[in-house]
Amino acid sequence: MEIERLRAILAESSCSAWLFADFRHSNRIAYRALGLDERQIASRRWYYLLPKHGTPRKLVSAVEPGVLDSLPGEKHVYRTWQEREAGLGLLLAGQTRIAAEYSPHGQNPYIGAVDAGTIELVRSLGVEVVSSADLVQRAVAVLSERQLEQHREASRRLIAIKDRAFAAVRAAVRAERPLTDWQLQQHLLAWIEEAGMVTDHAPEVATDGHASDPHFSPAEDRQTPIVPGAVLLLDCWAKLDEPGAVYADYTWMAYVGERTPDRPAALFAVVAAARDAAIEFVQSAVRTGRTLRGYEVDRVAREVVTRAGYGDAFIHRTGHNIGQDVHGEGANLDDYETHDERLLLANTCFSIEPGIYLPDLGVRSEVNVLLLPSDIEVTGEIQRAIVPLLAN
Repeated sequence: MEIERLRAILAESSCSAWLFADFRHSNRIAYRALGLDERQIASRRWYYLLPKHGTPRKLVSAVEPGVLDSLPGEKHVYRTWQEREAGLGLLLAGQTRIAAEYSPHGQNPYIGAVDAGTIELVRSLGVEVVSSADLVQRAVAVLSERQLEQHREASRRLIAIKDRAFAAVRAAVRAERPLTDWQLQQHLLAWIEEAGMVTDHAPEVATDGHASDPHFSPAEDRQTPIVPGAVLLLDCWAKLDEPGAVYADYTWMAYVGERTPDRPAALFAVVAAARDAAIEFVQSAVRTGRTLRGYEVDRVAREVVTRAGYGDAFIHRTGHNIGQDVHGEGANLDDYETHDERLLLANTCFSIEPGIYLPDLGVRSEVNVLLLPSDIEVTGEIQRAIVPLLAN
């Protein structure tokens, strides 16, 4: 079933075949696109050529000859490096232009899973290689109905955890009970597990100047008390502990006091306006049937921040694809770190998360968007202002 679906995707491309290549699970995309078991031992190089027409071909090591047995096709086994290179030539016989997981000029590292030496070897055989980025997005980033619902449920559970975190800070401050950023992070990890979810990394918990680092994470030996007057940033991502589950990923801001001061409130208003402009831009395009590319959305959000005078402080892309990994293989909202020209496809998920990072303070707002066939669905809460935790 996976092979026929991939053939249908390949049929719309200008390539005659798609070459999947892996060494020690270096090409995660290949496993997911082909439906291979990611837990199996794969310590040697393997290749799988899927042509538009005809029988697929496999090239596997004599050490692990069964690594691709779940896939259809002719199997060829190599033992030596000479046999491997000759075998790859036989695999590619008759091909002139193939797709593979590589990124021209290293522009898209999410796709660059096939090493440069393999690309050089394929080209030395007289075969043109183009990036499989567009094919990958359709094969891996488009979500099933079940995955869409898994994302929604992860969203609901993360929102509840965020509320629990804010309540914990509020209670600790009012009781004059010490609570640090690291301790709150450990609570968040426990609550994520308690909610039946998993995550690939601990949540970000940052106050004031620490929030100016977009990826700040506290540590047991580097803790900061969460005290009255602090601006607090929480960035949490997790997915259901189920096969194929899709992440949810949100950032919220709070102020440990009765009223948020004017400066952080004003900065948050800018990122919220940028976020909302991006949401409205995507929604308008989807509702009118206009194709949309990742870089276009980044430009819209970035223009709002730049007009407010903080363009140099918006130091990352507007958003990233979300899938079985929190940073997925689909199109990113990016005309800053890269120029992502990939189309935003129906039934994909991505974040919208503009931020402003000044030396003493960072602010960010992050929601997720499900791009559906005729509309969008924003998941997570759309935060309108920094939450004053001690307000009556």
